[in-house]
Amino acid sequence: MNFLEERIVKDGVVKEGNILKVDSFLNHQMDTRLFKLIGEEFKKRFEGKPINKILTIEASGIGIACVVAMSFDVPVVFAKKSKSVNIDGDMYVTEVESFTHKNKNQVIVSKKFLSADDHVLIIDDFLANGCALQGLISICHDAGATVEGIGIAIEKGFQPGGQVIRNLGYQLESLAIVDGMDASTGTITFRSQN
Repeated sequence: MNFLEERIVKDGVVKEGNILKVDSFLNHQMDTRLFKLIGEEFKKRFEGKPINKILTIEASGIGIACVVAMSFDVPVVFAKKSKSVNIDGDMYVTEVESFTHKNKNQVIVSKKFLSADDHVLIIDDFLANGCALQGLISICHDAGATVEGIGIAIEKGFQPGGQVIRNLGYQLESLAIVDGMDASTGTITFRSQN
């Protein structure tokens, strides 16, 4: 069991409807020491890749992405879920469906911050159905950027997203893959990884 799986067992809460609450350490209150370990682990897993930019989607992925970016010494760009007055100029736009919020959002990235010169590592906190990742991949494709890999803190292995993304040929590294959860007992089953 790795450091993230141990933390999930210790502090994660399984809720009905295949919900895993990790808000005490990952996506509401953030344990920056844990994030530092996550950043170092992704640095190892994507060693040798010419990554010059980290891309994520607001909001829960931003904290992890920032710490990962520190490990790579590169900037972070995050796709915004709504247009604000301080975004000007041309933008890449795609639509993504949120598993957690059960809605669709247009997400945008300014063309100033993503181009064909970029070698991108996509980072996010959760992977369920893969819609957010497919949206970020689409934005990279539109920009002509190269997706060097995808790093996920927690993948729900019993949902299709991981397989969909792997079938597209991307190096997808998930630090914890949950293969099953039981809300009545609070138990979590993790996929064995090398």
